[in-house]
Amino acid sequence: MAGLERFANKGVGSNLVTYLTDVVGMSTAAAAKSVITWNGVSFMLPLASAILADSYWDRYSTIAISSLLYVLGMVAVSTWALLRTRVPRYTWFFPLYLTSLGQGGYQPALQAFGADQLGIGDDDDTESGMTAAEEKGKVKGMFFRWWYFGMCSGSLLGNSIMSYIQDNFGWGLGFTIPTAVMALSAVAFFCCTPLYKHTQPKGKGDRTSSSCSILKVLKSIVATEPAAASKDESQDEAALRPSVGKIILGLLPIWAILLVFAVIFQQPTTFFTKQGNADEPHVRRSITVSIIMLVPMYDRMIIPLANAITGGSEGITVLQRIGVGMVLSTVAMAIAALVESWRLRRVAPAGAGDEGATPRLSIFWLLPQYVLLGVSDVFTVVGMQEFFYTQVPATMRTIGIGLYLSVFGVGGFLGALMITGIEVATARHGNSRGWFSDDPPESHLDYFYWFLALQCFISFVIFTRLCKYYSGK
Repeated sequence: MAGLERFANKGVGSNLVTYLTDVVGMSTAAAAKSVITWNGVSFMLPLASAILADSYWDRYSTIAISSLLYVLGMVAVSTWALLRTRVPRYTWFFPLYLTSLGQGGYQPALQAFGADQLGIGDDDDTESGMTAAEEKGKVKGMFFRWWYFGMCSGSLLGNSIMSYIQDNFGWGLGFTIPTAVMALSAVAFFCCTPLYKHTQPKGKGDRTSSSCSILKVLKSIVATEPAAASKDESQDEAALRPSVGKIILGLLPIWAILLVFAVIFQQPTTFFTKQGNADEPHVRRSITVSIIMLVPMYDRMIIPLANAITGGSEGITVLQRIGVGMVLSTVAMAIAALVESWRLRRVAPAGAGDEGATPRLSIFWLLPQYVLLGVSDVFTVVGMQEFFYTQVPATMRTIGIGLYLSVFGVGGFLGALMITGIEVATARHGNSRGWFSDDPPESHLDYFYWFLALQCFISFVIFTRLCKYYSGK
């Protein structure tokens, strides 16, 4: 179902800038800002909906309600595309943000609910013995890797198939097919209801205690005291358990330092596209392809290699996986900077006529940076999912997934703010856009990539220090 949702989402979103400029009539800048804002809001809403899911509702109800909102929003998008000549242009954003509202509840609740089905989020690992705990840890890691594999597969199909249909058969059909796929996903979810395992985490036995959980979090943050013992816990066990407030505050530094990775995560769909041939969109899909290829190889090649290097038998920890991904993303940005520097040096001197245009690079020059970012995603993104899910109490699993998704929402806004700041700082007379100038001799995307590589390296160093003092689960 996660793969079908990604197919529907990417089927609408991947080609949205083209639709807004060619059909709706917006400028390129306005369309890009609209899509960036929409994506940012879509990644921020899961945190708010996760709080509601874990405090007032349950995960199944959250998925049920949000999936219906999601389908309703998709139907509205398709209807607007068919009736666009009869409705004002500004009304386009109502159905678009209705899909964001549905997506905000659907994504975190569905992933947490899926993990519930395997029992990998229970807080009784130490009671089951080390062997059972290690086995559960392996299942946990495998779940999040294959979950990401399904999402990337759906994204790849949505990007490839729907872009072709929209360009060749029209936008009405191009939006209707993703709508039908999302509706199919919702129907499949409801049909399988009798098969689901509905978990009842400790401390969430009734609606009254559940609805007060956020108040308890705020109180524990101020008082830094453990929450009251649940019916299944003694007072001594509750006293030994760290407060929810301390857990959340302990996660915030790692959450904040991962924002730099979220900024780099956006590059393949933004400035990287200026380097490659506009007629080769499959270059940008190499990230997704590399993820799909790497996930099945992870247990058979990467884990044995890690064991051979470390001399252990458990592979690498979640935080180590995130760190490996950060290193790979640093290397990817450094390679992107070198390639861009070489590309700009090939610009013919001014006055050379049409030959003075910035040369587009072959796919073979661009593949290393795309593939490295794809590999870094497998380590960092999957690691982030597992980390935030496992480090919060069982009654806050959906909030954990919401925290992970919010990294990319805040990172998107941070990236836009960073670009604006650099643009202003590097602007000069005759070149108002600085490093991001459309004039090849004046642009310096290579400097921007070096800046991102430096930021990622610094964030990695800080991340290693944070990990040294982090005392979570």
